Order: sequence, then C-alpha cells, then structure tokens
Amino acid sequence: MMKTFYSDDHRLHHANAELNDGQLVPVFEKPSRADMVLARVRSVELGPVLPPEAVGVEPIKRVHSADYVDFLQGAWAEWSALGRSNDMLPLAWPPRRVQARCPKDIDGKLGFYSFDAGAPLTATSWQAIYAGSQVALTAQRAVASGERAAFALCRPPGHHAGIDYMGGYCYLNNAAIAAEAFLDGGMRKVALLDVDYHHGNGTQDIFYQRPDVLFLSIHGDPQTEYPCYTGYADERGEGAGLGYNHNYPLPVGSDWASWSRALQDALRVAAGYGAEALVVSLGVDTFADDPISQFKLRSDDYLTMGEMIAELGLPTLFVMEGGYAVEEIGINAVNVLQGFERAS
Repeated sequence: MMKTFYSDDHRLHHANAELNDGQLVPVFEKPSRADMVLARVRSVELGPVLPPEAVGVEPIKRVHSADYVDFLQGAWAEWSALGRSNDMLPLAWPPRRVQARCPKDIDGKLGFYSFDAGAPLTATSWQAIYAGSQVALTAQRAVASGERAAFALCRPPGHHAGIDYMGGYCYLNNAAIAAEAFLDGGMRKVALLDVDYHHGNGTQDIFYQRPDVLFLSIHGDPQTEYPCYTGYADERGEGAGLGYNHNYPLPVGSDWASWSRALQDALRVAAGYGAEALVVSLGVDTFADDPISQFKLRSDDYLTMGEMIAELGLPTLFVMEGGYAVEEIGINAVNVLQGFERAS
C-alpha cells in the first residue's frame, strides 16, 4: 500500500486567468486537477491519504534563495496595499545585457522573480504554495524512514520554479526541495527523473552545477515547445555538475514507442549513477488528449511507465507536476503508481 500525502489547502490557490495565445483565458492549472487525482487514489484504494506535517520554511530555503521566498510570502500584502484586488501578473522583465537589480516597486519585483506570465498570485496563493512544499517534505520523510515509495499530491506544481523565480504555474520546486532533503538527511546521491511533457527548467537550474543530484528530463523539443529556452540534449551540466544533467527532447507527436526508449535510456543512466533514492516529477500531460501538450501516450502506457521505474529498485518519491486533461489526470497519475506497486 502506497501512502499519499495531501493537503486541502491547495484549493486556496485558484487564479482567474492566464495569458495564452495572446489573450487572457481561464487557467488550466486549477483545483479540480488535484481533486481528480485524490478521487482516483481513493477509488482504487491505493493506500492511506495522510496530511502533511509542519516541517517549516528552512528546507525550502535550502533550494530557493531567501529573498525569493520572502517575496512569495509578502507579495500580496504589497500588491493589495496599492488598492489592487485582481490577480498578480508581471508586466515587465529584465532584458538581456542589463545588470538587473530587484526594485522596491511590486510590479518590478513581479518581473524580477518570474520568467513568464504563467504564474499568477492571489490573496491566498502563498498558503497553498507553502502547503504543497510541506506535502513533499512529509512524503520525503516517509521514504527516508523506510517506505518503499510515497506519493506527494502537490498542487500547484513545481518543476518550472528555479532558485529565485516562478513561472509555468510553479512557485516552489517541490521535487527539488525533497531531493535536497534526502541529501541533508545523509544520502550522498539522489536521482531526479522528470516525466512531465515540459522541460523541468527550474530543476535543471537548481542542480546544474552539482554532482549529488542526477537530473533526467524527457520532454517536448524546446525548439517548438514551452518553456522554449532550455532542455536541449547538449545541456549536460557545468563545473562539478558536468555530466549529471541529461535531457531527452522529443518531437511533437511522439508516442509510447519513442517515449519509452527515452525512459529506458534515462533509467540506464540512473542505474549507473549509484543513487540512494529516486524522486519522480510526475507530470502526466504527455497524455494524447492533454489540451496544452502534444505527445500521444495512452492511459495504459502509464501502468508500464510505473513498472519500468520500479525496476530501478530504489526508494522512490513521486511528486505531482502537470497534467491538464482533468477527466483523465487521476487515471493516468494513479496508473503510474499502481504500475510501480505491481512491479515492486
């Protein structure tokens, strides 16, 4: 039985609109995503659903800069002090070849701490964002204490959040925070596998110069797919981290046959790394009917995905990321977990 960690506080983050195709549209990242996954966890009796412990903010600051975390905590107070009640979205970003300094103005801060207009903040977003980090950290503690695997049902997602920036619906990088917690608990090496349709640019940013976290990401080719600027195969890490970053960009329309070949190679690399634990950024927007992604995986493929991941034989933490075909997100995410359990 796999334990699922979850907090109802995710519902406190529910933005009204995002910028998409040149217009403001209802957000794809909404509370029903987590509700569907939770309903599926319960309907198949995957295991107990448990609340998070209050681990605190310090493990977050092991991954994210303190000034960025402080910004997230205090942004709404600054925004609302100006008489604003609408969702917070940035209107300017630092251009290239400028020594960017964080201004005092909240509009300037929004641009300084973001890379796109895809991470709106609301009056109660911080409570939801913080709760998600505590879900991930509590699940990490369960695995570190001997559980074969655990599922952190986090929302909002996290893998686009870098050291000091938000974007792509992501604010705190829950998977990276959990990986760091494994290391801080005494492990020497952790592997982090990102199976979301979109490149985990934030996770790459966090660990790019480090050898103690092996990052592996299978995703849409950045020449045509969001987040547009990272995720190429020749991005292998820098300095001490050289050789510990592996990207598998795939073309639009990739199906299970091509996707699974990339997974096989990623797992081969992970097996040779000597990791003591595996963190999986579990995005299921690779599904054929996902509204904002363009791979062709079917629901049964996620069962096989879980089985293949289990073959590594590592203590494994699954952290929820993307997936926007809301009716199927629960089936697909839980299929990965059931496939893993079946093969373990």
